[in-house]
Amino acid sequence: MIQQVDNPVLEVHDLTVSYDKKPVLWGIDLTIPKGSLVGIIGPNGAGKSTLIKSIMGLIPLGSGYTELFGASLDQVRNKVSYVPQRGSVDWDFPASVRDVVLMGRYGKLGLFRRPKKADHEAAMTALGQVSMELYVNRQISQLSGGQQQRVFLARALAQQADIYFLDEPFAGVDAATEEAIITLLRKMSEEGKTVIVVHHDLQSVETYFNWVIMLNTRLVASGPTSEVFNQRLLQETYGGKLTLLSEVGNLLKKGQFPNRETAP
Repeated sequence: MIQQVDNPVLEVHDLTVSYDKKPVLWGIDLTIPKGSLVGIIGPNGAGKSTLIKSIMGLIPLGSGYTELFGASLDQVRNKVSYVPQRGSVDWDFPASVRDVVLMGRYGKLGLFRRPKKADHEAAMTALGQVSMELYVNRQISQLSGGQQQRVFLARALAQQADIYFLDEPFAGVDAATEEAIITLLRKMSEEGKTVIVVHHDLQSVETYFNWVIMLNTRLVASGPTSEVFNQRLLQETYGGKLTLLSEVGNLLKKGQFPNRETAP
């Protein structure tokens, strides 16, 4: 099931991406409405992170194209923000929290221009939104995993973009941080920002997202969560793994697992 949208903020047309001649994404077509809080779900190897990276121009396309706000990425790059997986970042790099968040302002500053008062104010506002303003001078290597994730989200907020791509923002964070992040993402969506999130925990999809993209190399479904997040399409997305996921979910509800498990 693929729901097309009039005047979409994001369009993906016949997108194919391959690694070593093996397709990771195949013939993806979808559109996303403005102001959506979108979850991208699917099993490991389904192409979830690849989809975001291809839209961001971080990996080459085999075929097809994407448009943001009816234009190419290069034309609207200042409207787009990306938060990578926390595990892909060198957290030993000698930078303070302030330095990292100010990086979100560089697109507005241009090359070789020093941050101005307005940039520092935007950075502090962003840190306040994620409750990290008291850590502004702390080295990022000294932060917990949840705090590091909040700082990277603050960097994205400081950019003041219109569409945000987040690759597994809830991975490895504590429950309080996860709740703080999803509360902020909901607020951003309500304010008209579009937020697209790679997500693994099927138990929270219905409460977190109002739009879902279901992937397994090919696009299985894209549409409102209330319409596409159902047993039939989940079975098509996950195949035989869905039974295991259901059993995990039941155990979680009964409190028999000490930690949340994520989808395979």
